[in-house]
Amino acid sequence: MTTAAVAMATATARLRAAGVPDPARDARLLLAHAASVDAARVTLIAPEEIAPEISERYENLISLRAVRVPVSHLVGEREFYGRPFKVSREVLDPRPETESLIEAALGAPFDRVLDLGTGSGCILVTLLAERAQATGTGVDLSENACLQASANAVLHGVADRAEIRQSDWFAAVDGRYDLIVSNPPYLAQAEMRDIAPELALHEPSMALTDGADGLSVYRLIAQQAQGYLSAEGRVLAEIGWQQGDVVREIFKAAGWADVVILPDLDRRDRVICAKNPA
Repeated sequence: MTTAAVAMATATARLRAAGVPDPARDARLLLAHAASVDAARVTLIAPEEIAPEISERYENLISLRAVRVPVSHLVGEREFYGRPFKVSREVLDPRPETESLIEAALGAPFDRVLDLGTGSGCILVTLLAERAQATGTGVDLSENACLQASANAVLHGVADRAEIRQSDWFAAVDGRYDLIVSNPPYLAQAEMRDIAPELALHEPSMALTDGADGLSVYRLIAQQAQGYLSAEGRVLAEIGWQQGDVVREIFKAAGWADVVILPDLDRRDRVICAKNPA
């Protein structure tokens, strides 16, 4: 039998050879999942021999990770803003940079929130979990994404305050909201050939690119969102780090007030914030 430490070292070398970023971290997380222990406890079991069934499970997980299946898909969840979210290949993985949008949204009060392209529901569910008085609606064109978002709303105890609808952006939306948020597909079609295999092979392309210049959804939001906002309402949308200037101009040209670009933790342009001029 093999110790956990040897198994992790072997797995790390295999993942490194496959070009996986941060192979040691992934080897540790996947061993924790295979052994059904908390990742923080992996070092405690490192000297111990691992049972054959755990070894077989670990081997299968490493084989899949070596062909660039994301860790989140292998373990079934990914953490976002301190909470675990169930994910699958039907939705975009929650990412740390999107937490910048959450921080900006929580910087001012809101009672009703609309999440456009809700995906896993990580933005909507997090905002409702952080603001116990708020209610919200999440829309997505994908029926599978709507099911995933609904499951995460239940998981985090906000299902009674969250309505999930299948909709092509604003098509099935009604009413007024204090806050409209979105992490839209912002990669240009030309950029898709350069993305990592984890994205290209295992995440829905409709959540990554608009199939054009990566800006079409910002134009749509800038043109239509004022009709769904309260008088003091705000729009917040994640952007690509090189899109700040052009997205700012899209919103200014559509008559929005107080249009600003906010940075992420790496100080790169990440969120467009605009207020209803009404």
